This record gives sequence, C-alpha cells and structure tokens, in this order.
Amino acid sequence: MLRAVIFDFDGLILDTESPEYRTFVEMYREHGAELPLQKWARVVGSSDSDFDPYAYLEKCTGKKLDRATLERRRRQRHLDLIKTEEAMPGVREVLMQARSLGWKIGLASSSTRQWVENHLNRLGIRRYFQCIRTKEDVERTKPDPALYRQAVRCLGVDPSEAVALEDSPNGALAAKRAGLRCIVVPNSVTRRLDFGKVDLRLNSLKQLDLEALAERWDRAG
Repeated sequence: MLRAVIFDFDGLILDTESPEYRTFVEMYREHGAELPLQKWARVVGSSDSDFDPYAYLEKCTGKKLDRATLERRRRQRHLDLIKTEEAMPGVREVLMQARSLGWKIGLASSSTRQWVENHLNRLGIRRYFQCIRTKEDVERTKPDPALYRQAVRCLGVDPSEAVALEDSPNGALAAKRAGLRCIVVPNSVTRRLDFGKVDLRLNSLKQLDLEALAERWDRAG
C-alpha cells in the first residue's frame, strides 16, 4: 500500500531544466556550434554525468575557452530566466492531496540543498516536505539510487510503499533502482527522451489523483 510520495525538484516542481538547456544552446550558437538534445540529456537530473558541455563546445570550436567567464555569464542568464517562475501546474494540488491523505512527503534532488531550499521557500511550499535529500547527502547522485534510498529511510517507509515523481530518465532510473514505483511527468526538454520502464507517464501533475491511483494499483496487486 502506498503511503509516501517523493518529488524530484528541477524540472518537476520548478521548470529550471528548460531555461538551463536554453542558456547552453544560446552559448553554443554564439560560438557557431549546436548542442544536440541527446548530448544534453546525459546531464538532465544528474550532477554526476560524464558529459562536460564546455569540453564538448571546445571540441566543436577547436578553441580553448574561458570556462569560468562563460559559466558566470550563463548562470546569471539562467537565474534571470527562472527568478519569476512559479511552481509547475499541479504541484500544489498534489502536495495538498498527499497531506490530506496522511501520506509522508519527501524530496530527492541531484541539486544542492541551498538551491532546493531557497526555491521551495520562495514558492511557499517548503512546509509540505518532511524529508529532503540532496547531492550533499550522497556520494553519487541520480541515476544512482542512493538519494531515493535515503529519502525512504528518512520517511520511515519501505520502497514498495513510496512513489517517485520524476521528469528525467536519470531520475526515473534512480527511483526504479531503489525499488520505488515511478510516475514521470516530462517537461519541454525531456519529453522526447526515452524513459525506459516506468509505472505511469503523465503530461502534467494536474492529471494525478494519488488516492485513485493507489486504489487502482492495490487492486492490481
């Protein structure tokens, strides 16, 4: 029986993924190069990817780049793009439903704790989360299952009693490796990517009814 829900953060609660990809695409085009989505997909939802977008840009241009300056400019552009962004559609409704059902609510993110906490507080939804696990809590982030294993342990539930909400293939793989069911809600960057085997795919969290879904899954055994 499900009694816990664990949210990803970037791209699921707040659309930081689309603006981040956009800033790298802009940077590449300034240098006369292109950043294919399939290359970028390797970093979405993970901070341990083997893909280095700056190394790839240097390979495309054949030039040594001032990475520190480029990253400073790109990061500021990213922050400017997301500073007025609101929570993704359906996020607040799912949080309120989970609380009304008495479910435990967690968050597992490959980003830093400061990044996650600051945005949750800005959005006014920090109070819903009983447990937050971020990159500082593990040696490896998604697709490694450690973040989800720590989150369910923190919430005091078995992995079979929790469902993960994810927007990236790396995140979905981490959840499944940890033994959780996983619902994916792809964003504008990830919707064309292969998610492998997941339990449910939705276009928006507004489509999610936790109570009805749990009852359906219980009946199915």
